[in-house]
Amino acid sequence: MFKTFRRPLGWLALSILSVLVLAAMDAAWRAPARAASILPAGALAPTDQQRSIARKVSRILEETQYSRTPLNDAFSQQVFRHYLEFLDPEHCYFLASDVQEFSVYQDKFDHMIHTGNIDPGFLIFARFKARNRQWMDYAISLLKTQPDFNTGETYDYDRDHAPWPANQAAMEQLWKKRVKYDALSLMLAGKTWPQTATILRKRYQNFIKSVNQLASSDVFEGLMNAYARTYDPHTTYFSPLNSEEYRIQMSLNYQGIGASLQLIDNYVTVMNVIPGGPAAVAGTLKPKDRITAVGQGPNGALTDVVGWRLDDVVQLIRGKAGTTVRLQVLPPGAAPGSKEKVLDFVRNKVTLKAQEAQSKLKTVTEQGRTYRIGVITVPSFYEDIAAENRGDPNYRSTTRDVLRLLEKLETQHIDGLVLDLRDNGGGYLPEATALTGLFIKHGPVVQLRDRGGHIEVLDDPEQAPAYTGPLAVLVNRYSASASEIFAGAIQDYHRGLIIGQNTFGKGTVQNLVPLDRWSNKPIEGQLTVTIGKFYRITGQSTQHRGVIPNVALPSPINPKVIGEADLPDSLPYDRISGVPFKTSTGLSEAPSIAKLNANEVARASHDPNYQWLVSDIHAIDAIRAQHSISLNLARRRAERTREDKMLLSIDNKRRAALGLKPLTKVDQIDSKKDDDKIPDVILDQAVDITADMIALEHSHLPLEKTASTGAGGS
Repeated sequence: MFKTFRRPLGWLALSILSVLVLAAMDAAWRAPARAASILPAGALAPTDQQRSIARKVSRILEETQYSRTPLNDAFSQQVFRHYLEFLDPEHCYFLASDVQEFSVYQDKFDHMIHTGNIDPGFLIFARFKARNRQWMDYAISLLKTQPDFNTGETYDYDRDHAPWPANQAAMEQLWKKRVKYDALSLMLAGKTWPQTATILRKRYQNFIKSVNQLASSDVFEGLMNAYARTYDPHTTYFSPLNSEEYRIQMSLNYQGIGASLQLIDNYVTVMNVIPGGPAAVAGTLKPKDRITAVGQGPNGALTDVVGWRLDDVVQLIRGKAGTTVRLQVLPPGAAPGSKEKVLDFVRNKVTLKAQEAQSKLKTVTEQGRTYRIGVITVPSFYEDIAAENRGDPNYRSTTRDVLRLLEKLETQHIDGLVLDLRDNGGGYLPEATALTGLFIKHGPVVQLRDRGGHIEVLDDPEQAPAYTGPLAVLVNRYSASASEIFAGAIQDYHRGLIIGQNTFGKGTVQNLVPLDRWSNKPIEGQLTVTIGKFYRITGQSTQHRGVIPNVALPSPINPKVIGEADLPDSLPYDRISGVPFKTSTGLSEAPSIAKLNANEVARASHDPNYQWLVSDIHAIDAIRAQHSISLNLARRRAERTREDKMLLSIDNKRRAALGLKPLTKVDQIDSKKDDDKIPDVILDQAVDITADMIALEHSHLPLEKTASTGAGGS
């Protein structure tokens, strides 16, 4: 029943090469003579081990990172800026004079990591720590008196590109607005001023406490990541503690909700939702959501966690399987102070079984005929390698599971198939090529290029496809990496229709490099290093561009916030030569695609659920477009009331078209019963488009042709 899939060996060799590089350069990592310390008394200082690790990191980055960027003065200046942004991303602690004072080191960061004399990085942190205490104390002092909420002031909360305040007076003015802004966020939630002052006092004290609790390892990790992220956003240094955290998450062997978190701008931010975990199953928590409070049990009080240490928040979220944890979150792009959502999750052990592909059957009537459309949801590209190595004949993998589901659906006589890759952030690369082989005749799937320019072409491992019927692939902005390899190959072969939103645009490959040669535990931490790029068989890269759908559907995911192109220092788009492959004509021709798009527009105009989604997205986009916000309480309350009325009106318009009773409060929208909730609008549209494709297919006869660079694609 199950087929055997081979793995490409070229990229395994790169992992071995990384270890050999470590061994060959061990002699070069002996500590040079250390300069006299420039650090003030009592300040955190790097350990001898961290100085040694810094030298290792510099060698590995220079010898293995794909871009081959030298650690010189120009690179040093970028690292300097990245480090300042890491410490003070909102430009609300350092004065312009602080930055000017530290600029004497901006050309020396290359020398620092080469020699291990990284004291200037710790000196800059010492100033940040002092400024943090200074301005948190100032903020606390402002809470003694209730601010005037009747002024016409506004606060520019998007301060990523704002200049550092020129002097003490400018910083004080900034913090007066910042405190008022923080206070308004709470008072809009129904808090009184005394309650607000108490919460903010604790929050600011937590800010001070969290910075005071930072250890030398925390400072060192931030400094090393200023170097790593200057290469590209996926090259990362993990401290020993976070290396263990990474191992836990990758092994999926812990009890929690299944999400990886990072501290960004004082907010614990969701970086990834792990397929199969409670958060992924619920589908309500998304990457870049900001956690503002955590509660225990279905009715436990919410504890404000803004400004908390990441480790402390993680400990609140984790817990015994079967217990409930509640997260209060701000979605990505929403202005702080916007209405927050409270999400409930039942903790559970995250297991491989929970992230397996799933299937269901849907029926749709198109032009008087009923079509049976199979839907297979693929949450990630996984393989239980340990079970395979043990010789377990029933080991699980994406391809084996999809093949099993295909066989089941074909016994149900499906007319077509939708493969749902929404929110699939990638995974095990060989599974992407193997899955492609279930749908195409034998041929190339993806090209991989290493830093030396060597190109390896990976073919699908099967000579004949397992499914040859009508196929659609549903994607969104969170579909990335291996998902883009699969979707791109299906599109290039004209094997199926790509439906949804432009994908993430990640076209790079990473390798995990342990810094401990002889230890099973990450005593010195580890690096994930970008070691290559992948390209479609047409020669085009998905980097930045992603895979462009043949039929686009609306999505609440903001492509200006989510995507590779939005990440700082991401590698650029480029292309290489294509490789020969055979492709089918037919529905992938422009007239057929245009017809499908026209039919979709006409159908959507009469779908109340679709119209609700579009209106809701427009409302969200209007809020996202704001970069400053009023500090007038009455005005903000009026804005909140208008927003609530607008959302209620949008939902009630949908309900009226469907013959449902109207709602009276906006809170009722998220608390409706299961039989009254809005369906998966995008999936329903994808099923309709697939049925439409099948109807059109009767007037097209597939042809084959040979292409040297391919045809179609994005």
